[in-house]
Amino acid sequence: MPTVELQHLAGRVWLYPHDPDPDAVRGSVAVIADERGSVVVDAGHSPALAREVQRALRAAGLPSPRWLVYTHHHWDHTWGACAWDGVEIIGHASATTILEGEARRPWSAAYLREQVAENPRLSASFAARARAVDDWSKLRVLPPHRTFDTSLELPTGVQVRHVGGQHAPDSSIVIDPESRVALLGDCFYPPPLHLRSPDDTADVPMLLGLLEEQHEWYVDAHDSPRTLAQARAALGF
Repeated sequence: MPTVELQHLAGRVWLYPHDPDPDAVRGSVAVIADERGSVVVDAGHSPALAREVQRALRAAGLPSPRWLVYTHHHWDHTWGACAWDGVEIIGHASATTILEGEARRPWSAAYLREQVAENPRLSASFAARARAVDDWSKLRVLPPHRTFDTSLELPTGVQVRHVGGQHAPDSSIVIDPESRVALLGDCFYPPPLHLRSPDDTADVPMLLGLLEEQHEWYVDAHDSPRTLAQARAALGF
């Protein structure tokens, strides 16, 4: 994996950037740095990526993480969690049953091939998983340690809020009011590719509602960060 450094976005928010190649299915990982313990937003798509983010975090001299927040349960946001030792994992309550079920599946290269043979629409996602994981024996899918229903505020002032939506029922956003940054995960995206119909599009009303909150920066996991003005312009406003 090529060496990538954390990029400072604003205030105490840093980003390990997403991979612009859509076939990689590698979203960004955020770190909200605080001397009381940093907050990591999303675990990375694999233990290998999580270890690379940890290396970048140390290289940047940032405080050790105490919390890991899942924006939602999809594999590319949670499969790195087993490499984040000593952190409390936080996610929406509805993610627990889903991830417990995922944890029971016999993940391996052979299992991926079997599943694609049964459902070819899984091909793109499962090919990305095969590329992401270098050692299936060390992969463990972890449900959250602490859950919330509507919202939660961490001791550092970081806010987590459930928004739901068509991409994943447990989608949540993470807001750092101090830095005026909103980390959106994939909340306004269409459903995952294997569940998507030709008429499915981004949830523009949801995104407009989030822009009305007027944070300075908006970050969705698989695109570059946008200022409020840039996000409005992208929507034609």
